[in-house]
Amino acid sequence: MPDLDPDEFRRLGHAFVDWVADHRARITDHDVQPAVEPGSVRRLLTDGALAGGLPETPQPLEELLRTVDEVVVPASTLWQHPGFFGYFPANASLASLLGELLSGGLGAQGMLWSTSPAATEVEQVLLDGFARALGIGEAFTFDGGGGGSIQDSASSAALVALLAALERAGGGAWRESGTDGRERVYVTAETHSSLAKAVRVAGLGARALRVVEPVPGTVSMSPDALAAAVAADVAAGLRPVMVCATVGTTGTGAVDPVRAVAGVAAAHDVWVHVDAAWAGVAGLCPELRHVLDGCELADSFCTDAHKWLLTAFDASLLWVRDATALPRALSITPEYLRNAASESGAVVDYRDWQVPLGRRFRALKLWAVVHGLGLDGLRAHLRGHVAMAVDLAAKVRAEPGLVLAAPPSLALVCLRADTGRDPEADDAATRTLVERVNASGSAFVTHTVVDGRYVMRIAIGAVTTQPEHVAGLWQRIRADSAALRREPVQPTT
Repeated sequence: MPDLDPDEFRRLGHAFVDWVADHRARITDHDVQPAVEPGSVRRLLTDGALAGGLPETPQPLEELLRTVDEVVVPASTLWQHPGFFGYFPANASLASLLGELLSGGLGAQGMLWSTSPAATEVEQVLLDGFARALGIGEAFTFDGGGGGSIQDSASSAALVALLAALERAGGGAWRESGTDGRERVYVTAETHSSLAKAVRVAGLGARALRVVEPVPGTVSMSPDALAAAVAADVAAGLRPVMVCATVGTTGTGAVDPVRAVAGVAAAHDVWVHVDAAWAGVAGLCPELRHVLDGCELADSFCTDAHKWLLTAFDASLLWVRDATALPRALSITPEYLRNAASESGAVVDYRDWQVPLGRRFRALKLWAVVHGLGLDGLRAHLRGHVAMAVDLAAKVRAEPGLVLAAPPSLALVCLRADTGRDPEADDAATRTLVERVNASGSAFVTHTVVDGRYVMRIAIGAVTTQPEHVAGLWQRIRADSAALRREPVQPTT
């Protein structure tokens, strides 16, 4: 038999679940980042478990766990480690893994409603519920004429939003004749690179991308500069297609003025896409919902459950105001996909809401999270990290030799060294601080550049991160900063 029988699966399943539980329980026994060289994992595998190539005969699956312990874990960056403060979080709560197990167990292919009615309708109910819980407006629900879907990433969400925008801007001609070189897409210097990639994949070319100047003294998009750019392009015979407003930029967590941006776009019927991949879930908390001001005016809105909302990758939530927009741009129906339910127009076929044909039952892991924690539990998760960031920012403000490099944004704190000498010395000191933190193995941070200055980013958000982990990071930064200034570290509370 080519597969495990149910009893053997049950026995091995216990072993694999035990492995995951043990790994998470002892994750702090490992460094956040491995000290490995390129090619080291390949050498270990080809000299050991995969010596001679892939196995010709069945091997005990227990041996796979042993190889994972000996080869994979020591060479993995541990994103679920409480000392992971790099990039943005990639939450993979154990609750979501249970939902993932159910999804894999069902093995559904949810490309059409008819291929898995439950996979489609569970997703619809969840996305309607989250649209309401985030406060982005009834227009983004299926009941309100819009609707949501779970994409693999915010990058894919941006691409399909752009394709829908192209279809609308060209009145459908784009589907037949493609682009004509006149399309323009508006972003800022802080917009995620996925928008530039979407423009490239869509065949528009780099010249289609317009980088809009920021509001003076900020990195957020200037509505006045956007209005000027759009007006100039229209006058030149070009076709404004889409503007991407960001809520929570990757570098500093900056927020574009979505309401004003949407007002400018509306005057020229330009599609507004909001990329709130990291920060959007903060809208679950009423006191943090101000970051989503104006998002109800957008044509599409995206936020990632797999970043800060405890759901294992991949689970990017995309909503559109018009439920027909994506199918108009993306639907292609060969005979073998025709069926009575689709022809009736009474169902949603999610294959028309994405680039791939096939799709997994991703909704189950999101459902497991919200079922197991409730919206109150999710809010507590978010609020806890924001509180840690507020406390950390206060410590930075009070510390000689360190300064905030940008206003704190939700659970993101950006800081740099202030040597009192010159920018080059500050950058060198900040770079050394980043290197020393990461070399410690107990924490991992990343960097960005703000106003030409090298900056340390501290993104608080890992599933297991608690105040004591942020305190430990702070003590290391503080000690290393003082050492760089050749000053003794003063006691702190």
